[in-house]
Amino acid sequence: MSATRRSLANADDTAMARNNEGAMTNGNNESLPNLLSRLGDDVMQLINSQLALFKVEMKEEANAFARRSTMIAVGGVIATIGFALLNVAIAFGVSTLFASAGFSQPASYALGFILTGAFYLIVGGTLMLVMKNRLSQQQLVPPRTVQELRKDKQWLKSEL
Repeated sequence: MSATRRSLANADDTAMARNNEGAMTNGNNESLPNLLSRLGDDVMQLINSQLALFKVEMKEEANAFARRSTMIAVGGVIATIGFALLNVAIAFGVSTLFASAGFSQPASYALGFILTGAFYLIVGGTLMLVMKNRLSQQQLVPPRTVQELRKDKQWLKSEL
């Protein structure tokens, strides 16, 4: 990614050097068609560099999003296994409390599993909402590209 940024910077530097050389050799004697042609070339090069920057930023954002989403999925699988095992252990522990209260063995098991399952549903739902909110805070619009486009818009307004 940094190599792409360096190549974009080198392309911009090369274009600026070419434009400066052309301005120095031709002086103020350039004709209007030549100036318009150069302006058109410069605008096209500017658009191309903006598109390249946009592509780089979108790849970075997509990779970050994919990594975070994958880690959420892996964490969810591991948590599910842990919740299942812990749920069984806690349910059996809670069912012993109901058994000592005089409930039959099937009823105490059922109550133990229901209460434990409800607790884990609440914890899991909370975890999913927190992670969903974190993902929704990620910016989908590349800020550097938008900033560069605004600068270029101002430049074009001042040139025309």
